[in-house]
Amino acid sequence: MVMDHFPWLTTIILLPIVAALLIPLIPDKEGKTVRWYSLAVGLADFALIVAAFCTQYDFARSDLQLVERYSWVPQIDLNWSVGADGLSMPLIILTGFITTLALLASWPVTFKPKLFYFLLLSMYGAQIAVFAVQDMLLFFLVWELELIPVYLLLSIWGGKKRLYAATKFILYTAGGSLFILVAALAMAFYGDTVTFDLQALAAKTYSTDFQVWMYLAFFIAFAVKLPIVPFHTWLPDAMGRRRLRCICCWRGFC
Repeated sequence: MVMDHFPWLTTIILLPIVAALLIPLIPDKEGKTVRWYSLAVGLADFALIVAAFCTQYDFARSDLQLVERYSWVPQIDLNWSVGADGLSMPLIILTGFITTLALLASWPVTFKPKLFYFLLLSMYGAQIAVFAVQDMLLFFLVWELELIPVYLLLSIWGGKKRLYAATKFILYTAGGSLFILVAALAMAFYGDTVTFDLQALAAKTYSTDFQVWMYLAFFIAFAVKLPIVPFHTWLPDAMGRRRLRCICCWRGFC
């Protein structure tokens, strides 16, 4: 069937990003048309996600499905490689659902609506890519891509201390990302072959000491991103201390 060879995940990732690039061309001063346009894109992308997993995904299988692989920068073995399994599939669906709700919930935004929805749609595609990519270097790139819209959203539409919160957010998260990059490079160049493919990296045989160091690097990176105590102190400022405080924040430890 033709639909069996359709690039589902690539389309799902690129649709909101390409649609975001078209927003500056929309003749709309008050933002009404942009709101409807962005919501329509979000709903269309979420419909594609549901259609892809309902018609093309076999829930009885545990292996990687909807796999797409295209050579991008062969000199450094960087490939556009995406796929979904039982772990990433529900996260992709959840991301599409929540981000579409965010588009609807942001309906009252009237300050610079074109830029706002441009950032939101860009973040939409980048977030889905984080859960779908199967190349470690590409994973790092799309992870960093989603930080830029979040930083701008915080710094422009945030609360009273939005610049402080946005700066703290980008310093913490970008710093945590360095551990991902270092670990990815170390794993890629370990052994006789150089590769960033996740399955190829999983097939390599690593020494115990090397595995411990890689575990620590990824733990620190994801502890900042999740976030986990004590790497979480950027979160109350980013979300608003009056609205979100953890136990440590209430106790005055943050």
